[in-house]
Amino acid sequence: MTRPPDFVLQGGRIHGFDDVPRDIAVRGGRIAAIAPHIAADGPKIHIGNLLVTAGFVESHIHLDKSCLQDRCNCSDTLAEAIKEVSLLKSVFTVEDVYERGRRTLEKAIVQGTTRMRTHVEVDPRAGLRSFEAVRQLKRDYAWAIEIEICVFPQEGLLNDPGTDELLVAALEQGADLIGGCPYTDSDPHGQIARIFELASHYDVDLDFHLDFDLDASRMDLVEVCRQAALHRRGGRVAVGHVSKLSAAPPDQFEDITRMLSEAGVAVTVLPATDLFLMGQGHDHLVPRGVAPVHRLAAQGVTCSISTNNVLNPFTPFGDCSMVRMANLYANIAQLGRPADLAACFEMITTLPARLMNKADYGIRVGNPADLVVINASSEAAAVGELAQPLFGIKAGRSTFTRPEAQLHIPDKRGHQTTLLQG
Repeated sequence: MTRPPDFVLQGGRIHGFDDVPRDIAVRGGRIAAIAPHIAADGPKIHIGNLLVTAGFVESHIHLDKSCLQDRCNCSDTLAEAIKEVSLLKSVFTVEDVYERGRRTLEKAIVQGTTRMRTHVEVDPRAGLRSFEAVRQLKRDYAWAIEIEICVFPQEGLLNDPGTDELLVAALEQGADLIGGCPYTDSDPHGQIARIFELASHYDVDLDFHLDFDLDASRMDLVEVCRQAALHRRGGRVAVGHVSKLSAAPPDQFEDITRMLSEAGVAVTVLPATDLFLMGQGHDHLVPRGVAPVHRLAAQGVTCSISTNNVLNPFTPFGDCSMVRMANLYANIAQLGRPADLAACFEMITTLPARLMNKADYGIRVGNPADLVVINASSEAAAVGELAQPLFGIKAGRSTFTRPEAQLHIPDKRGHQTTLLQG
């Protein structure tokens, strides 16, 4: 190095490397060197063989409709959840969406998330108010997290006059990508075609809410893959939910896996929401309704695990912990081997970064110094033990710290120091 680093992280177990502890030197907001030992002047942070990652990647969340649980009822079905939020959207203000989104965003930051794709509803009820609020959040929190905004029509497009014009306006004003929700449209394939048309015109990526039920006899996924090939958008299309895949028999699942791989379409599973909504109405042998994306990933399909909704009718819980989502998915999919748990860790880090085409993600020399230290010795341990992030760095600057819990063990005389005793 030509000049001393700003600081050195010492002795970390680096995600993507072998088990040998390494130092990471940071200079000017970027990773300047990685080696088993870096002798350099300047501040040093000893992390004792804990896991270091480039941060978690949240590839599918809804900041605009988070934290609504005190305003509406918990829903038993997807249709009810959409209806509940639809009634509230018309009275959303920019300030209200910003405040609720801020609360959720700050939870994500202290849970170690450094990159995020948030979906934002745009239609005649919400107008562009939610988009404006989330765009301001994107600017205000750029010091801690990079945010992509995906505008989409939750309640239909071709059957909802005025929505198309609002989507165009949002794209003109800088929306990063566009999404769709064909299962709420009177013409699902017509909506898919129009979304691809807009994406091609504005040269943006696409991310669909798709096939969110348990009837595998018909899937809009097929049309999305066909349009992806037609428009040559391989590597730039993602789909979320696809709970129908959980009901697909082996032969059909194999065909879909091949189709996704050939079309270059990525898949995001949303275990908290999918598990909560898809099993409703069954009084025994309740289906999980969660797509087995680990099987897709094993065949080369880009897959991610994500949060989706937080504290609203779609998902009345959530703390924005990506580790918790990976752990929940592992439980649902009955994955327990260390290699399988490590694969789940990849679906909240490297793979969603690939889904979002983040070429500068990862701990490599020259990349942004986005670093999160996890209280675990390995990726598998992080997922299996629900390990906590201890501190985070974004572009070389500290973003959060979380003190490790301490036991107050009595001494030999039985005396114990507590917070109350001082």
